[in-house]
Amino acid sequence: MSETNSAAEAAAPHRYTAAMAADIEARWQDFWDAEGTYEAPNPSGDLAGDPALVARPKKFVMDMFPYPSGAGLHVGHPLGYIATDVFARHQRMSGFNVLHTLGFDAFGLPAEQYAVQTGTHPRVSTEANMENMKLQLRRLGLGHDKRRSFATIDPAYYKWTQWIFLQIFGSWYDEEARRARPISELVAQFASGERPVPGTTRAWSALTAAERADVLGEYRLAYASDAPVNWCPGLGTVLANEEVTADGRSERGNFPVFKAKLRQWNMRITAYADRLLADLDALDWPEAIKLQQRNWIGRSEGARVDFPVGDAAITVFTTRQDTLFGATYMVLAPEHELVGSIVPAAWPEGTHEVWTGGHATPAEAVDAYRKQAAAKSDVERQAEAKDKTGVFTGAYATNPVSGERVPVFIADYVLMGYGTGAIMAVPAHDSRDFAFARAFELPMRCVVEPSDGRSTDPADWDDAFDSYDAELVNSASDDISLDGLGVVEAKARVTEWLAARGIGEATVNYRLRDWLFSRQRYWGEPFPIVYDEDGVAHPLPESMLPLELPEVDDYAPRTFDPDDADTQPETPLSRDQEWVDVTLDLGDGPKKYRRETNTMPNWAGSCWYELRYLDPHNDTALVDPEIERYWMGPREGQPHGGVDLYVGGAEHAVLHLLYARFWSKVLFDLGHVSSAEPFHKLYNQGMIQAFVYRDARGIAVPAAEVEERDGKFFYQGEKVGRVLGKMGKSLKNAVTPDEICAEYGADTLRLYEMAMGPLDVSRPWDTRAVVGQYRLLQRLWRNVVDEATGEATVTDGEPGEDTLRALHKAIDGVTQDMAAMRFNTAIAKITELNNHLTKAGGPLPRPVAESLVLLIAPLAPHIAEELWRRLGHTDSVVHRSFPVADPAYVVDEAVTCVVQIKGKVKARLEVSPSITDAELEALALADPAVVAALGGAGIRKVIARAPKLVNIVPA
Repeated sequence: MSETNSAAEAAAPHRYTAAMAADIEARWQDFWDAEGTYEAPNPSGDLAGDPALVARPKKFVMDMFPYPSGAGLHVGHPLGYIATDVFARHQRMSGFNVLHTLGFDAFGLPAEQYAVQTGTHPRVSTEANMENMKLQLRRLGLGHDKRRSFATIDPAYYKWTQWIFLQIFGSWYDEEARRARPISELVAQFASGERPVPGTTRAWSALTAAERADVLGEYRLAYASDAPVNWCPGLGTVLANEEVTADGRSERGNFPVFKAKLRQWNMRITAYADRLLADLDALDWPEAIKLQQRNWIGRSEGARVDFPVGDAAITVFTTRQDTLFGATYMVLAPEHELVGSIVPAAWPEGTHEVWTGGHATPAEAVDAYRKQAAAKSDVERQAEAKDKTGVFTGAYATNPVSGERVPVFIADYVLMGYGTGAIMAVPAHDSRDFAFARAFELPMRCVVEPSDGRSTDPADWDDAFDSYDAELVNSASDDISLDGLGVVEAKARVTEWLAARGIGEATVNYRLRDWLFSRQRYWGEPFPIVYDEDGVAHPLPESMLPLELPEVDDYAPRTFDPDDADTQPETPLSRDQEWVDVTLDLGDGPKKYRRETNTMPNWAGSCWYELRYLDPHNDTALVDPEIERYWMGPREGQPHGGVDLYVGGAEHAVLHLLYARFWSKVLFDLGHVSSAEPFHKLYNQGMIQAFVYRDARGIAVPAAEVEERDGKFFYQGEKVGRVLGKMGKSLKNAVTPDEICAEYGADTLRLYEMAMGPLDVSRPWDTRAVVGQYRLLQRLWRNVVDEATGEATVTDGEPGEDTLRALHKAIDGVTQDMAAMRFNTAIAKITELNNHLTKAGGPLPRPVAESLVLLIAPLAPHIAEELWRRLGHTDSVVHRSFPVADPAYVVDEAVTCVVQIKGKVKARLEVSPSITDAELEALALADPAVVAALGGAGIRKVIARAPKLVNIVPA
């Protein structure tokens, strides 16, 4: 240590330094824990508290569930946590009873993979990770109610995850009532004959247990079925559509994903498609997220049309039923169930050579093409630029309006995941069909009259003509004519015609598919389902919950060559026969059963965790109804109820957010909660980015060891490239909050992250810039504390006019910024006020010093608590009232009004901010400089814009 530094420390032993910050922060964190400062009382139950506090308006503030990573936090992770903490603190100081806590979403693939690699049980590594994250989060001074924290791996928590699954399994969606109802009510309708049993003329009582189970499986909101799934051999599990990337690979691990048919659990989220769409309108969410959900649900209105083929019919869904006369061929997805039954033994006479793919028989052609298509992702199959491929099935269907025979192809650009997996191809008016028709020399017929000057012969065209603003042509038969009609009128007429003949009807289609809910993993919630000897699924009674995971030696699912689509999943739980095969008494005596060996996906626990925060110790109910209504029930401006503020990343738009909305609606329908939506207001924070440095091989090098010379960057003497990207351990550019806290203190880190820019945009991390917020805190400290004695230096004198105006303008601006989560501008206003007070010099008047401390308390709570105590208070700032601006000091005494003649400034007037247009006009016209400039000329027009502008137009 230099003599200069030693002398400075001796002269200012109470200067705010990193060491002092560490001491202050640790002491106040201990104080908050000991006093239960952040405990939010419930109106009833185990956490019921101060009635006066409960009587306040409530505010429920939430962060998206963190996953306890072994790498711990880097400085990008706490951005949202700090923001919600600042907001929650301001709401407490504004008179709200605030619930703010944090748990851990601890099931999932990373912990399982770590267990496989190291032999450490996933629970051991996950709990160690959680303890590390808790220490890191505590160091940031986050004001969480720790009594309410939990992890999804706690059996007391996933007991209720399993219970909710059973509620969904035990429910069906009544389309007439537009809500879920208990499956027992459906059974009663079948048993009484009120509702006919589908698919049979036999009475319900005459069906076997297995037959009844099959019937109910077609209605249950949670059901098992043999269906096309996304099979990922590299992970050894199936994936939901939302977990597959745009290029057809697994979101985690980046492995190829294939279509396979397996028996899996599903959630019938499609039953709620319309409600999921409609209720978005009442939510205070970013429009971009709403749009993603709308697009993912993908509601479209059109018609179902049947094309006869042999003894069967190919059903298509189309939004352009007006173009039926232009359908010159059909295309089925290679996986379509009818393909095998319509393929003839030989090619029909006159089959074009280009249609056969060079194969001797239709069966050979179809089989070869199916294998080819299975190796491609959905995105690859739909790529616009690729060459269109396909093969003729050898079958012909009949166009229902024209009676013409149309060939039936299979092609990979048609997917089973949308519509019916079959299309009527209208090549003259669809670009994909046009390209396919050209490639396979198929006929085209113009049925929508071109309005762009081209002929009506598609042979002359370079691409299809698509229009909703045109008339129909070439669209008439003996039974129906659409010629001369507009598109809308033609769609209505042909739909009515189809319905009258029983070969079609108006219908609504959705892009949304049922949620695949099975995973072939160990580290997840076990299904509370057992199977009897006939394979019938039975729910476990609540008394047997939670069904805990067994201890196993081998956590790994069987994985395969990532490119081998011809494989089948094998789950870790299936290898534990003692757990799988059990004897249970489910109410009709002891019987042998087999447990379900799949586990729930990692999304299950996060579908309802907002409810557990409300009533975390309730072991007899999901949540106390009174507590749920208090924190989440509907109220003015929130017709569906929900969390008041939910902050997290935009990447969860069609995963967690859609799933949680579905679960919330089912629970609402069944009467378990009063809130039909889980999250009323959603805020997406941006990302803290960092520079990534890569060497000539493209390998990331440690960012902390890179040197900058003349605008170029070097690592160990070698030049490296720099790009802005994510922050992370693998990119060797992570900065931990621990490092910043050690060098500057947690309050400095909090201020810097909030000051970097608007919360909802991404911004680059710059460690060198952190010192700016550190210096702000040092200046603020010096304005209140004598660095030589450590005592507060405030006076009992009255503040001057300038100081009062600066103070109340800051209070007014910061109050508005806090409510709108504009924390960067709030910090700028506090900085401006602090600079004003520094320049004013001398001890601060007590009211000014106290207001300054309370202003910064939500942002830098530790230093605020310390300064508050040194100002002589014995209570905490946490529940102190936030300062209120005096309007008399917020409004400027006078503003400058510019007077222009012919656009040129001729005078400047100091006027009252409240002056009217008429008063301002009169004042301007009487000003000597204006009178002189006009020189007696008449006035044609005066435009007054009080209080800042008058524009005079001479005659």
